Amino acid sequence: MISLEVATTHGPVRGVVDPHSEVRRWKGIPYAAAPVGDLRWRSPRAPEPWTDVRDATRFGHAAPQPRFPMFDLGEGVTVSEDCLVLNVAAPATADPSALKPVMVWIHGGAYILGSASQPLYDGTRLVRDGDVVLVTVNHRLGPFGFLELGSFATDDHAFDGNLALRDVIAALEWVRDNIAAFGGDPESVTLFGESAGGGIVTTLMTVPAARGLFHRAIAQSAPATSMYDGSRARVVAERFLDMVGVDHDDIGAIRDVPVRTLLEASTTLFDAIPTESPGRLAFAPVVDGDLVPEYPVDAFRAGRATPVPLVIGTNKHEAALFRLIRSSIIPIKADAIRSLFSEIAVERPELVIPAEQDVLSAYSRVRTRSRGLAVARDLAFRMPTLWLADGHSTVAPVYLYRYDWASRLLNALGIGATHATELGYVFGAVRSRKRSVEFLLGGHGTARRVSERIQRRWATFAATGRPDGDHADPIWPPYDTASRRVLVIDATERVADVDAQLRAAWGEEPLSFH
Repeated sequence: MISLEVATTHGPVRGVVDPHSEVRRWKGIPYAAAPVGDLRWRSPRAPEPWTDVRDATRFGHAAPQPRFPMFDLGEGVTVSEDCLVLNVAAPATADPSALKPVMVWIHGGAYILGSASQPLYDGTRLVRDGDVVLVTVNHRLGPFGFLELGSFATDDHAFDGNLALRDVIAALEWVRDNIAAFGGDPESVTLFGESAGGGIVTTLMTVPAARGLFHRAIAQSAPATSMYDGSRARVVAERFLDMVGVDHDDIGAIRDVPVRTLLEASTTLFDAIPTESPGRLAFAPVVDGDLVPEYPVDAFRAGRATPVPLVIGTNKHEAALFRLIRSSIIPIKADAIRSLFSEIAVERPELVIPAEQDVLSAYSRVRTRSRGLAVARDLAFRMPTLWLADGHSTVAPVYLYRYDWASRLLNALGIGATHATELGYVFGAVRSRKRSVEFLLGGHGTARRVSERIQRRWATFAATGRPDGDHADPIWPPYDTASRRVLVIDATERVADVDAQLRAAWGEEPLSFH
């Protein structure tokens, strides 16, 4: 049995046994030094080693971020730039001689929000029933993780780019070097994430520096084409510098700007940019020719992504959440969608842009008032997922899904299987005996069964590279461009080609927001 006191490459840590589940937990373990002072906007550095046993029973700081009611960071969790920490959960009965598959989770939040400490990511049932070791990671967010200042660098002031990606790579290196001491197999690591976390997963699959650090990948609702090129990233950085009052010729002053000022500016940009340029995010990974050599969608389409098995998919009603919270980050209204298409046509004249009538033909059965939601869903999530699956299936097994399940209440509210609703099923929160408000109209028993199937498939994939269920579940075959087989996850599962109309309408050439 694994001891609660574990020696890591930086120093010893002591965890705790969850008294309710007997899952062993270690929280708030630093995988990198605090990125403050001269380390702001620099690649992660190793933390200072320690010799006394470090208490690892409380979550570390979440990354600085705007306050957002839907993101519960966890009881007592505070924010700080000293946020480069991770958490480990392992089965109580782990045998050091039989190492478990490792699942490394990257949270979502539009690249500006979220934390590994969110109660939603507790993962007790995934760890216990899936017999896996779960690692959840904090990384820098918003301007701290995605602001590209490299073009402003001087001899006296250096800056690195794509810092959030570099943070996750550093965390994966920590896993490689340390996870065996916690009962995890460093040769069986699955990187998985949702939304922005899914985008980090698909991006890292095309980053040479990340090769060999994970052996399987799961991307849930990944905005895989929401990327910047260097010139657009500089425009965003220029606006940001102007907003915080830093002159380009005095770039070193950015390291002295208070966190609050940086967050206020980032929040303003986060709201303004997708309003001005529909479909674009204020902060996102950048194709810098250094860490990220090319657009991930191009790498996938050409079969150049790291050839590891991939589970990838989206939710049936992705965009409904963004209408509910009145967010502009996904273009839903017809005029915003037309503006987006016009910008793509101007910026990338070599692309064959689908005609509006051809696109709308795929939504003839959708109510007129809901067509914007459907188009936004497919442009932002479903079509990028299909483009990646098509290319990657030529070099590695791909398992494509669509998540359709929603409780009666979510359907009654017109939300359905919207963005992020699968998370409670992947991590098992809906399997609690205590019913949440989501099941006021019933359906809790079905939800528990849906969650059990998803967890079984995710954990089996982490162990074997195949998302097999049990004998009662449909066989989930690898995706290919001949049969286009997709697993539809609902109250019951089925396998079918559910995207034929979309492919016909949108075409084979990837469109993107860069």
